[in-house]
Amino acid sequence: MAPNPQCSALASAKNKSGMSYADIAGKIGKSEQHVIDICTGSEKPTPDEFNALARTLGIQAQPTAIPAHATK
Repeated sequence: MAPNPQCSALASAKNKSGMSYADIAGKIGKSEQHVIDICTGSEKPTPDEFNALARTLGIQAQPTAIPAHATK
């Protein structure tokens, strides 16, 4: 069983979508493990990766509007 997302926006969107990490990975062209690492906070997504996740999961907010993904 995959770990739960640490970002509440990703967690909510993932739950609403009904998609698995593998489904999301296939849609954005990344490995399932990489998607898990991003969603659980082990890795920070690039802006392009975040935008791809946001499109796939229907997230409307910009990355910097979500504190866990704000850039320094």
